[in-house]
Amino acid sequence: MNEPRRRGPIASLIVGGWQTLNFLRRLVLNLLFLLVLLLILLAFLGGGKLAPLQSRTTLVIAPEGRLVEQYSCDALSRNLARASHSEDCREVRLRDLLRALDAARTDTRIERVALMLDHLQPSGLASLREVAARLAALRKAGKQIVAHGEGFAQGQYLLAVQANEIYLDPMSSTGVMLEGLADYRQYFREALQDKLGVDVHLFKVGTYKSAAEPYVLDAASPAAKEADLYWMGDLWRRMLQDIGQVRGLDPAQLQQYADTLPQQVVAAHGDLAQLALQQKLVTGLKTRDEVNSLLRERGVADDDAEGGFRQVDLDTYLQHLDRALPQTDRRPQVAVVIAEGEIAAGQLPPGKIGGDSTADLLRQARDDDDIKAVVLRVNSPGGEVFASEQIRREVEALKRAGKPVVVSMGDVAASGGYWISMNADRIYADPSTITGSIGIFGLLPTFDRTLGKLGVHTDGVGTTRYAGAFDLTRPLDPAVAATVQAVIEKGYRDFTGKVAKARGKTVAQIDAVAQGRVWSGAQALQRGLVDAFGGLDEASAEAARRAGLAAGHWQTRYLETTATPFPQWLGDLLQSRVGVALLHQTGGDQLLLAHRLRLLDQAAPLRFVENALHARGRPPVTALAYCFCAPH
Repeated sequence: MNEPRRRGPIASLIVGGWQTLNFLRRLVLNLLFLLVLLLILLAFLGGGKLAPLQSRTTLVIAPEGRLVEQYSCDALSRNLARASHSEDCREVRLRDLLRALDAARTDTRIERVALMLDHLQPSGLASLREVAARLAALRKAGKQIVAHGEGFAQGQYLLAVQANEIYLDPMSSTGVMLEGLADYRQYFREALQDKLGVDVHLFKVGTYKSAAEPYVLDAASPAAKEADLYWMGDLWRRMLQDIGQVRGLDPAQLQQYADTLPQQVVAAHGDLAQLALQQKLVTGLKTRDEVNSLLRERGVADDDAEGGFRQVDLDTYLQHLDRALPQTDRRPQVAVVIAEGEIAAGQLPPGKIGGDSTADLLRQARDDDDIKAVVLRVNSPGGEVFASEQIRREVEALKRAGKPVVVSMGDVAASGGYWISMNADRIYADPSTITGSIGIFGLLPTFDRTLGKLGVHTDGVGTTRYAGAFDLTRPLDPAVAATVQAVIEKGYRDFTGKVAKARGKTVAQIDAVAQGRVWSGAQALQRGLVDAFGGLDEASAEAARRAGLAAGHWQTRYLETTATPFPQWLGDLLQSRVGVALLHQTGGDQLLLAHRLRLLDQAAPLRFVENALHARGRPPVTALAYCFCAPH
């Protein structure tokens, strides 16, 4: 009988390692299976059942994450992030926050609202002003608003200022920071051209089209500084007016506070909380526990609730509102299509605008007989010209089909964001919306000098002068550069020509306010680039009116790309307190989130331009209509 063959030490190590890996794989899969099975069992046993909403309840609004028009993370990832207290995938949808505030205004069960804004990451001033307007309406309806924070950034403070009472932690290390608006960027010309030998060739039209300046200059051009300070100054003055009006303070006093903040902090011996109180920016200084005690005294004590007072959080309140909605609604629809993020070619996920995917949603609205009008909600700095044109064509097709299209601009609707907006029947913007930037540019880097420093040279032959002209390892032929510039100039003529036709103006009139210049919403209204001030509600009402729908006899429907049923169901289940607690206790949140974090893109500020430079099946020259115009 033959004896079994013995493995060598290396083979034994490999086999043993493989068996261990196989065991761990099966263990992880089994744990995940048991976790899902337990969640399903809890769902069937009613673990996610909502407790009735009682009278004299305090609505606690403590948003965590970025304020967005549209979720960019799926429901599962968002709820995993919440369960694990991770900062990634933390998003608050603007329309949910607005809906909750609208409902609380007339909900007799809601006695007051508590604003806890420490973890809110504001996006832009236009969306913040929409939320502030809802808070003001709620306060005018007689509902008390109490705000508290460990400190207030100026975006957070713009909301907190709408409260009847604003309390700041006495040990705050940030106070109320009204530092103004700024737009500073890094400039790479010296590093690219002088240090690395990379020649970046910029092709553009528009004196003020400064998006690509960081690649070719060492500092902002005088024209860029002039234009940026003009629109940012308008936004800043409006912020000071909004704050001053509610707090009874002169905007000039607030401006002086911002201008002399370092001196005032020194004079206050570094006590930022006392400084805010002295400047009447807050009502008083209280810890979170002291505010909880105040809410308990004014409301209804509840020892089982966090803070000791009867309350409902934002997510739970939204669930109550959803369950109160009628199951069937046969009224005609006004569809809302969200266009948020950068515009690029193809099918893109929520949080970005795909030339194909967003056009498909508009086409869906055109083909649906229940949809009578469309609101295109735009919050975008722009992107690729052709992808923008795909979306614009669908807007025109909707209008030809007899369905009105109204644009509602969010924080930013500039460059390509304006391109997709211009053909709407009517354009609404907030006075603090950032828009305009009507201009085109293209970039082409060449690396021949970089390679030359390493002793690497490119040579060869081509059948025509144009063949190999866009090989980035070769110097750029001046004749080819002239060709590219001609293409970019043609793109600018297309842009201004289409705007002129859509807005009923001459090309010369549009060119005078174009040239890549950025405007605030108020400045854009003065120049005829938008039609009226207003938010999503005003735009929806206008779309319904144009479609001949009587007030109260139509409904809003959001058209979005949805998740597949199981991930959507699992994400919704994990949103319940039972699901969150279970994940947290079992450690499943860390296990699942670790996989998600590997997929997150740590995007740099200029990642969009970098991606656009990768041709990969595209023409060698891609015209871009993009605006780096987000102040902070």
